Amino acid sequence: MADKEIRITFHNSGLRSYIEVDLCRECPRQDGKGCCGHYSPVFYATDLAYLALHRTDLLDLIFSQSHLTILDASITVNNEIDGASYRCRFHKVDGGCVLEQQYRESVCRHFVCPGIAWQQEEELESWRQFFDFLEDYEISLNERIAERLKRAGLTLRNTDNRQEFIDLLKEVYLNETQVVPDVIANQPKEQEFYLVRPLYYGEDWELFYKAHKQ
Repeated sequence: MADKEIRITFHNSGLRSYIEVDLCRECPRQDGKGCCGHYSPVFYATDLAYLALHRTDLLDLIFSQSHLTILDASITVNNEIDGASYRCRFHKVDGGCVLEQQYRESVCRHFVCPGIAWQQEEELESWRQFFDFLEDYEISLNERIAERLKRAGLTLRNTDNRQEFIDLLKEVYLNETQVVPDVIANQPKEQEFYLVRPLYYGEDWELFYKAHKQ
């Protein structure tokens, strides 16, 4: 065990907000994949709409993956066996995730391993409230968009009308996000903090809260 200063940076990019932690580059798990060995990313309506509007190549990359679980308005990129555990299909041994943070789905943008425990810091309370709000807001927005697509008789399961799905998805997303909630508008665009935490290595470094299910 050793104490280490950890830099954590909060980025307020609205629905694409994310948390950046410098420790990730030297994950205490020391297995070359850390949390990316335990999770299959799920891209919901807001993720797919954002990619369709800004990075169609990444949307194509998602659809090109094997072992997808495609539902009416979401896509899960199921991880692959890697040794005694798994590995996310977007995580590479050299360089980590191939997706820049703003293009990842919400768990991958917001997750910070529990050993850092940033939510306990009083000075970070506004960011805890911000990401709590953002989680609920994004869930609600995904549900509204999915319902609108369902009423139009569109589903990702049907490959024949997928482009029609994407076109309406972009339209509904843009309409739904025209007004920025005050919680997002009033939060700083970016803030950086330093925390000192004891590090444990290997499997002693917990990736998830004991009550947390992935």
